[in-house]
Amino acid sequence: MEHRKLKITELNRISTEEFKKAEKLPLVVLLDNIRSLHNIGSVFRTSDAFRVECIYLCGITAVPPHPEMHKTALGAEFTVDWKYVNNAVEAVDNLKKDGYTVYSVEQAEGSIMLEDIKLDPNRKYAVVLGNEVKGVQQEVIDHSDGCIEIPQYGTKHSLNVSVTAGIVIWDLFKQLKP
Repeated sequence: MEHRKLKITELNRISTEEFKKAEKLPLVVLLDNIRSLHNIGSVFRTSDAFRVECIYLCGITAVPPHPEMHKTALGAEFTVDWKYVNNAVEAVDNLKKDGYTVYSVEQAEGSIMLEDIKLDPNRKYAVVLGNEVKGVQQEVIDHSDGCIEIPQYGTKHSLNVSVTAGIVIWDLFKQLKP
């Protein structure tokens, strides 16, 4: 069996206008103090792929438009809804008030391994991704409903934040997809 690579014109992707109107995954991604514009752009692109409801950009996290962010977002920064909230703790508290269950993605005491998390497709969720070096702030963890951890079996202590976002969003998508 041959596997001919598809042309972009054969992928049947929706337009920006159709994306804006499409049903979204009941998931908010909160980026707290992400310094790399490439990481931010990558999270936008992954969020576009899985129709994430919104991205919250907090603290030092840059906001679109930005040429360096665009290099990895490739226009997803114009399709995925986003909002800037300076204080991540405030953003988490507001999401919880709006009925979201908020998980920080962090290695913490009592964290739930990603493969063990069971989501209710009738509820709304948010995931917090922290700084490339320091991770999620303890105060943000304290205000979250829990922590999700990606199991790792190698020598490194962590994954790149954009890789982490891809793994977590995909795994949650499988449980929440409309």
